Amino acid sequence: MDIHSHAQPARVRVTHASLDLTLDFEAQRADGSVRLDLERSDLSAPLVLDSQALQIGRVEGADGTPREHQLGALDPQLGSALTITLLPGDRSVRVHYRTTKDTQALQWLAPEQTHDKRKPYLFTQGQAILTRTWIPLQDSPGVRITYDAVIRCPAGLTPVMSAEQLGQGQDGAWRFRMQQPIPSYLIALACGEIAFRPISERCGIWAEPGEVDAARAEFEDTERMVQAAEKLFGPYRWGRYDLLILPPSFPFGGMENPRLTFATPTVLAGDKSLVSLVAHELAHSWSGNLVTNATWSDFWLNEGFTVYFETRIMEAVYGTERAQMERQLAIAELERGMKELEPWQQVLHTDLRGHHPDDGFSDVPYTKGALFLTRLEELVGRPRFDAFLRKWFDEHAFQSVTTADLRAFLARELFAGKPATGIDLEAWLEQPGLPADAPRPATASLARVDLEVQRWNKSHDADALLTDGWVTQQWLHFLEGIAEGIDGSSLRALDARYRFTSSGNCEILDVWLRLSIRCSYAKADARLEEFLMQVGRRKYLEPLYKELARSPSGLERAKAIYAKARPRYHAVSQGTIDTLLDWK
Repeated sequence: MDIHSHAQPARVRVTHASLDLTLDFEAQRADGSVRLDLERSDLSAPLVLDSQALQIGRVEGADGTPREHQLGALDPQLGSALTITLLPGDRSVRVHYRTTKDTQALQWLAPEQTHDKRKPYLFTQGQAILTRTWIPLQDSPGVRITYDAVIRCPAGLTPVMSAEQLGQGQDGAWRFRMQQPIPSYLIALACGEIAFRPISERCGIWAEPGEVDAARAEFEDTERMVQAAEKLFGPYRWGRYDLLILPPSFPFGGMENPRLTFATPTVLAGDKSLVSLVAHELAHSWSGNLVTNATWSDFWLNEGFTVYFETRIMEAVYGTERAQMERQLAIAELERGMKELEPWQQVLHTDLRGHHPDDGFSDVPYTKGALFLTRLEELVGRPRFDAFLRKWFDEHAFQSVTTADLRAFLARELFAGKPATGIDLEAWLEQPGLPADAPRPATASLARVDLEVQRWNKSHDADALLTDGWVTQQWLHFLEGIAEGIDGSSLRALDARYRFTSSGNCEILDVWLRLSIRCSYAKADARLEEFLMQVGRRKYLEPLYKELARSPSGLERAKAIYAKARPRYHAVSQGTIDTLLDWK
């Protein structure tokens, strides 16, 4: 059983969900029902669902007559078990319900919180265990279902889902269909004033009208990425691959919802320097969506495989130097981050007993997981490893798997039934830290930056730096390289030449603002507050609030800003910053 779900799928398993929801933007709730189709291994067992922050109405059998149901005790992290008594012939039930103000998966935005500031907006975020806050179901990655949906919304707004878009009927309702079985966290919905621009026959961009053309230009290489991915590890099996650019309160860089990646507008840098996010979310179409972690302790099977695959896509489309430069930065970020993690959080196959799945969220499952796969590639060679990965995806397609499943597959397919040689699987998978044999890529592009870091450390002369033609990744490496011992006067000199405080590149700005807080660089104060008020991406918020909280005066300032900004953040980001600031 999944320790983060009340469900008992070994006895009664949900196989399909049919949603029928009306979106009420004034009341900020979704109201309707879901029909759940069932596979019953134990005819004496009830159906047990996950439900949190939902108002449950009547429950009916397929014949329309009531079924007894009970909502169990509330667990603050997991919600309640919704237990439904089934009759012998029941193969489906319908649950009538509505969301509440405490439904964490839904974020309702006022017009002023959107790009165009004309219409309200709604989006969902289900990972890891938030889908139960907008749909009562078996909310476990080990339970895969198909789904369809009927969505009703106000005129002038367009809903989209992680499913085939079937269009709007004469009744005004919009219809959707997902015919491949997916885990519940990948059921996704957004609704707002949005427009579409095609990139290719199977790829396109959804965004607000004022942003859609810029987004299409930024991500015009998406079809090339899909083709590169298919050459590596087999056909794309989901039909379309579209991207939806969300308002800035979206808490993640991207979310790999099948057929429709949700993406943050913070990657719209204007120069394609941050499009590795698309490569990452696209790679999830194989690692994560096609083959899914069965429990959240196996989360690295989603993210480590995806980061490895992302790098391979970036190599194919933008060259090895660009891909390895990004990998080198990610490893440095991992090593900085692990200094602040407890030992259990540094383990790939992490033990989450007593923890929320989000407690295991860090760079570890992403970058350490990818390095493990890179080490395997080094040992057996790329051609053999590619064949191994393709077979992994093919043989486990549309299944949920565990770390034990991977270890068995490794033993059979990569090590021919013999003990692994040249790699300590226990050290990589079950122990904290980064093993000594972790691959360490080095690039000429970042080596040149290291020379400028040395030049700066000797002279502190911003005008002496040789930075012509630098790309985002080089600037990030430089700023992290000079962070030790930097002071306010140094920031003033760098800002005078490079105008970091007014940068529109969110990756660079985030590092710059963190240094500005550390050095009490007052010129950046207004930009910091503006950034924290506008952007809800947790990757940026957490280090900035953490840096502020290091001093009593900074903590007071952090809480003052957060009091204004908190209503603009999604519940995922709120939860992280609430804990960080001990928010009451």
